[in-house]
Amino acid sequence: MSGLFITLEGPEGAGKSTNREYLAERLREQGVPVLLTREPGGTPLAEQIRELLLAPSPETMAADTELLLVFAARAQHLAEVIRPALVRGTVVLCDRFTDATYAYQGGGRGLSVERIAQLEQFVQGALRPDFTLLFDLPIEIGLARAEARGRLDRFEQEGRDFFQSVRNTYLERAAQAPERYRIVDAGQSLAQVQLALDALLPELLVRCRG
Repeated sequence: MSGLFITLEGPEGAGKSTNREYLAERLREQGVPVLLTREPGGTPLAEQIRELLLAPSPETMAADTELLLVFAARAQHLAEVIRPALVRGTVVLCDRFTDATYAYQGGGRGLSVERIAQLEQFVQGALRPDFTLLFDLPIEIGLARAEARGRLDRFEQEGRDFFQSVRNTYLERAAQAPERYRIVDAGQSLAQVQLALDALLPELLVRCRG
């Protein structure tokens, strides 16, 4: 059994957290050791940075500040959680990773791909996800689901154009690397989404045991 780094990506309301739990349960049923984590966050320090990033504030956060905070949290997360788990042979299921940075800070905020790529290389070195599940859905559905959860965080308060850019960037990245991405239609019912994950399970198990 070798460690495997699987990321779950998608916009607000895509159901990543719920389906991460489901996927973890199915993998554990097959004897696969699984670690669940998320970004930004995953360690006590990184979770504090998450609070800074998500909490609405009267002070407008500069886009570069946001980007640097995201990668600061990621550096801590990699050092304390992700890399050690992979060394142990664990399958890491991470709710968002650097694809989200390209989508939100790149697509949404308009920061250059080159700037993000420089930080990606600096913080991650050669480490990239082995497999990425992109939970895609129309932004109207996602935002309606987010609003139904209650108080919106700083990102969820952004406008339609921001989230359309986020979605477009995710889909562009998936098209550029079809060997890594699998797109899941998250606009379906939860039962339908989980059937789609069941269909992907044999491929994931082959990678876990490869």
